[in-house]
Amino acid sequence: MDTEIEVKFLRTDHAVVRRALTAVGAVCEQPMRLMRRAVFATTPEMHSESGYIRVRDEGERVTLTYKQFDKELTLHGAQEIETTVADYDKTVAILKAAGIRCFSTQESKRETWKYRGTEVVLDEWPWLEPYIEIEGEGESALREVASELGFDWEKDAVFGDVMAAYRAQYPHLSMNDTVGSLPMVRFGDALPEMFEQRKGLTE
Repeated sequence: MDTEIEVKFLRTDHAVVRRALTAVGAVCEQPMRLMRRAVFATTPEMHSESGYIRVRDEGERVTLTYKQFDKELTLHGAQEIETTVADYDKTVAILKAAGIRCFSTQESKRETWKYRGTEVVLDEWPWLEPYIEIEGEGESALREVASELGFDWEKDAVFGDVMAAYRAQYPHLSMNDTVGSLPMVRFGDALPEMFEQRKGLTE
């Protein structure tokens, strides 16, 4: 599998990040667009171990991916096998027809920039403050770009999937709590009980 080297910086002001990206000469390759994904797993055990199959409509392309994160949530902890497919709905239908369970259908928004061999994405998810992700070929490159954009690596760098961001904002969530357990993750929907009830218990 390919190893993704990526870092997140949470609770960001995307307008400020855009200005910083423009100032250093980064290029916006894809403006903010709505993305949709269907998340599958062959067994509950596979799903609980942070491995899953994803079909994602990215606006300009559709991808089919097997993705897996290590439990330590490290810089090099994301691994994947990915290919481009022609049709989102038909790919989802094929997986369902093969008996692979769809655990969750999700929406997010993403804006994609390129800078010095790295990809900087501005991400938005339901019920979550905006964040950015920087992906590249090595830690030193990511550190340099993060510094140029005004981020403190030692203080603020976060690793892992989107649940690392949700757990930072909702610290009562356990490692077993995941948006993948929600059948629908959509903008405009009410805050799910997974967040709301337990949030109330901690106040």
